[in-house]
Amino acid sequence: MLNWAKKTLADVAGTEEPIYGPSAIRSVAEDAKTTPYTELARNNLKWDVMTSTCVESQVFYFISDNGYIAFAQVIYSNVAGIRTTCQFNCKIMYPDGSKPHLWSSTPLHHHEFSKDKTSFYATDCAVELAEDGNSYTIKSMNDPQCIVNLKLTKTAPGFMAGKDGKSLFGTDLKHPWGSMRHAFWPRCTTEGTIMTKDGPIDFKGRGFFVHALQGMKPHHAAARWNFVNFQGPTYSAVMMEFTTPPSYGTTVVGVGGLAKEGEIITAGAITSAKHLKTKQDGENDWPEPTDVRFSWSGTTKDGKPAEASFEGSLGGRMDRIDVMAEVPGFVKKIVAGAAGTKPYIYQFAPKDGVDLKIRIGDQEIVERGVLFTEATFISAIE
Repeated sequence: MLNWAKKTLADVAGTEEPIYGPSAIRSVAEDAKTTPYTELARNNLKWDVMTSTCVESQVFYFISDNGYIAFAQVIYSNVAGIRTTCQFNCKIMYPDGSKPHLWSSTPLHHHEFSKDKTSFYATDCAVELAEDGNSYTIKSMNDPQCIVNLKLTKTAPGFMAGKDGKSLFGTDLKHPWGSMRHAFWPRCTTEGTIMTKDGPIDFKGRGFFVHALQGMKPHHAAARWNFVNFQGPTYSAVMMEFTTPPSYGTTVVGVGGLAKEGEIITAGAITSAKHLKTKQDGENDWPEPTDVRFSWSGTTKDGKPAEASFEGSLGGRMDRIDVMAEVPGFVKKIVAGAAGTKPYIYQFAPKDGVDLKIRIGDQEIVERGVLFTEATFISAIE
């Protein structure tokens, strides 16, 4: 009875959930034991547009040939079925430190979706999936300091882990009360510009796309995140890993893949992210990573072992984001009342790139490429 009351309060107010233990989450890794991954069709790229509490987003990452890194993101958020809000975020990062990063976050008005729910529209904003399902155009004129006109075209198949990409949460997993899903385009080409007050920045280069759905309060689903995006001349390696709060047994769920032009080499629940060395952040006590090991270990379609890894220093952090200071008000409302919740995102992009070690069957490759990675801390897991 007490758990029921705690759960009800947690759903409405965002407070900490009771301890259900690891049996109250079904990781997508279980599904991936029999179906490692599923290639995405157009149908898999629909917005869910849930009518209950959720945060759903499409994020497009850009690594330009001239050294800039950026992302553009649409967020759809629903608070307890009472209020729906949409936001467009864009960030341009200058890894050489020549300028302060440009951050733009604007609320969107009069949002709607295409009939098949694969494209998103709002006043002065459109994120459209092409008819052939192979590219997105991202346009926003909501912020005169950051006018976005970009295109991202996949050059390798998209995928999701397991049959539907979902991890489920609940004490009765036939009727789950929450879910987490990720779908990826691991390797893309990019073109277009972002117009800033200093003029246009050309984003011809490489990219990555992820569609994410957190079908519950985000801080109830995850206490920690690791995100990895490696783009090299031939190979791409991507990863999204989260650790649940103790209420779901501090369970680690990781999905990702290794791809090259035209093919997925291996994908699914095959990833691992380890922080080998950390330093305490004096402002918030989070253990900021300084050295890491990211690894992928699976098999190719023809049964060969396929592995990739990066181990080493991240260099100095590129940015640290105090989420509660930056996020729009609607997210604050979701997180408000959650004791011990102090979300920070640490972003890294080692200036000279990194070496990804790859082994496919008997073949060994070392590829130099650009790494953009984030470590997110939301709440304590001890």
